[in-house]
Amino acid sequence: MNAAALRALARAATAITVLLTVAACTDTSPASPRATSSASSARQQTPTAEAPTTPSDRNSDMDIRVTLDGRPVDATLNDSPAARDFAGLLPLSLDLEDFHQTERVADLPRRLTTSGAPEPAAPKAGDLAYYAPWGNLALFYRDGPSASADLLILGHIDADTDRLAGADRITIEAAP
Repeated sequence: MNAAALRALARAATAITVLLTVAACTDTSPASPRATSSASSARQQTPTAEAPTTPSDRNSDMDIRVTLDGRPVDATLNDSPAARDFAGLLPLSLDLEDFHQTERVADLPRRLTTSGAPEPAAPKAGDLAYYAPWGNLALFYRDGPSASADLLILGHIDADTDRLAGADRITIEAAP
């Protein structure tokens, strides 16, 4: 090999070493901890996926008073920014309409915040949710088809699906 080829090879090796060093020292994953020098401690620090938080898993749920067609049901709001914003609208009385034989919907007096929204979750029967593109409240009486970043779960109503499906009016108040 001639001298010019050796110099080019040395520059390439140096560049590759620098790139590998930068890549090894840079952690672009916000959830993963930095690796340590020991292989066993690196294995112990490997992040695990957190279980999705459901309204019933939260310690900071807020009880609310809900009536469906004048009959009380147990309900809670979760501690998301959108749910706290929704609580600021209470008391509310809204007429419900059926939507896609899955949920009852009503327009809210104003849009809710969507900042700090949790990871999308597929709605379950009994979930009270906010659909951001339309600015409406949704009360699911059947499980929703899939998770959507536009649908924010606000809380949950404990009532049987027939009662949820047939509800024409919902009144929501802060619990005393």
